[in-house]
Amino acid sequence: MTTTRDTLGTYAGRLLEVDRFKDYGPNGLQVEGKPGIRRLVSGVTASLAFIDAALADGADALLVHHGLFWRGQDGRLTGWLKARVARLMAADVRLFAYHLPLDAHPELGNNAQLGRRLGLDVARSFGDQQLGALAEPAQPLALAELVQRVEAALGRRATVVPGDGRPLARIAWCTGGAQGWFEAAIAAGADAFLTGEISEPQAHLARETGVAFLAAGHHATERYGAPALGEHLAAHFGLSHRFLDIDNPA
Repeated sequence: MTTTRDTLGTYAGRLLEVDRFKDYGPNGLQVEGKPGIRRLVSGVTASLAFIDAALADGADALLVHHGLFWRGQDGRLTGWLKARVARLMAADVRLFAYHLPLDAHPELGNNAQLGRRLGLDVARSFGDQQLGALAEPAQPLALAELVQRVEAALGRRATVVPGDGRPLARIAWCTGGAQGWFEAAIAAGADAFLTGEISEPQAHLARETGVAFLAAGHHATERYGAPALGEHLAAHFGLSHRFLDIDNPA
């Protein structure tokens, strides 16, 4: 079966409620391409390696979390940006990107999908645009158990600042580069906060507040929203779909 770029884009925009988010770049269709879509290939980032792999896989449309265009760019198609756009334009293939709306979706989003893999159900959201997730396990977890779950699910070591060793009755997380959300998680009553990255201030805040901080990789924590959305769209429109994971140590 096939669908069109406009039909898919309209449906995905409504599904993810893109209009309610203030984001760092455009959500939805970023490169137009030809209208018809039979095969959808999803990935985390619209890197050149991903674009080339998706085209080799026969993609009519690419679906990613991190698109091509971000606030602060000067708009010129030069260097790496020209190379990526040129590949897509030459193949007449469309690119869809969903950033914050894909983080926040209660079923398909990065936060919800990561929580599912960690055995954590989202009890409530917190923070600006309600992008943070918070779980209240039936039984508080020890920090060592949470770390074990994270490392087993993501297949990599986490950077851990342990806090004061309290049982973790409220666990907050926000995937990707959300280390700046640590204070919002503390204000929401979290005993531990998980995200992708750590910067210098978070270690001090963890030690001074007693709230544990875990960083498990920007790419690693955001691998799950794009394929979940891709599978949903493929089932809804009768498309073929494949997720391609381009390794990234970040």
